[in-house]
Amino acid sequence: MRAIFVMIRCEMGTAYRVAQEAADTIAELSEMFSISGQYDLLGKFYLESDQDTGRFVTEKVQTLPGVRETYTMITFNAFTGA
Repeated sequence: MRAIFVMIRCEMGTAYRVAQEAADTIAELSEMFSISGQYDLLGKFYLESDQDTGRFVTEKVQTLPGVRETYTMITFNAFTGA
C-alpha cells in the first residue's frame, strides 16, 4: 500500500458535502481534512501498489459532486518517530 494526498477545491458551499460523500463512498480514503488556502480539503488515500493513481483520482475523486479541481501529491517514504 502507498499513500497519496489529494488537495480538493470545491464549488462554493459544498466542501463538507464533498468530504462526507468521499468518506461514504471511497474505500481507499484514510482521512479527509478541511483546510484553508487555495484548496478546501486534503484527502489521504491508501492505494494498492498496482492501482493506477491517475485513474483513481480522475474516476473516484474528481467525479464527486461539487469538486472543481484537484492537486495530487504522490508519496515516496513515510517516517515515524522511534
